[in-house]
Amino acid sequence: MAEPVLPSADAAGFAVRLRGVTKIYDTGVTALGPLDLDVRQGEFVSLLGPSGCGKSTALRLIAGLAAPSAGTVEVSHHGAARRGSHPIGFVFQEPTLMPWASVRDNVRLPLKLAHAPAADAEGRIEEALDQVGLSDFAAAYPRELSGGMKMRVSLARALVTDPDILLMDEPFAALDEITRFRLNNDLLSLWRNLHKTVIFVTHSVFESVYLSERVIVMTARPGRIGAEFRITASEPRGEEFRTSAEYAAFCREVSNALAPSYAGQAGA
Repeated sequence: MAEPVLPSADAAGFAVRLRGVTKIYDTGVTALGPLDLDVRQGEFVSLLGPSGCGKSTALRLIAGLAAPSAGTVEVSHHGAARRGSHPIGFVFQEPTLMPWASVRDNVRLPLKLAHAPAADAEGRIEEALDQVGLSDFAAAYPRELSGGMKMRVSLARALVTDPDILLMDEPFAALDEITRFRLNNDLLSLWRNLHKTVIFVTHSVFESVYLSERVIVMTARPGRIGAEFRITASEPRGEEFRTSAEYAAFCREVSNALAPSYAGQAGA
């Protein structure tokens, strides 16, 4: 019998702790686990692995959007207690914006659902838009935005609740390379400035190494931790790191560890 997702103020400084977590779907498919994972407060961790290995499932379990079939998921809550705040912000692969609503109203949605005071909400919306560089587009509609700008709106919507933990499920996968690089840089800047815990799902070895303090390489389904790498490059990272021999060496190591997960996997 699975134990529920538990809020936990962890004295050891952990934001997320998974113990013996598995997920079995109604079809009988075991998607994940058993998985043990610790993520420290303020850490940037990427989950890297082939399609169907349970990366997105792990995020959904951490967010409380699904329950584990076995094991425990603990999430520590250290954020502000003001109404409308939430310990977790979630950025999905698709921006999922309301096409009939302005950028400002799309960002407002989580605060509206949480019944945050209107006087407080306006300031928080402006702050979130400023954090992602969209202050001048508050009155625009999704149809007027590029793909990268739509993803910025999605990120602002996640940040407006002032979460402790930011969960990101392949948010830049559909973007062109130039836009993706720019958003990678902007995300790192936000992480440094806001001191959030970030758990980032990606298929890209290059993206995982560039962004992360730690890369978790997952096995093919059912997903487990196959390897773990600490990316010890100096901060702040930028184009100099992206074109360095150090970066290439990290990418090679991670890629070699990932290879067995793809071996023999049909349709990967």
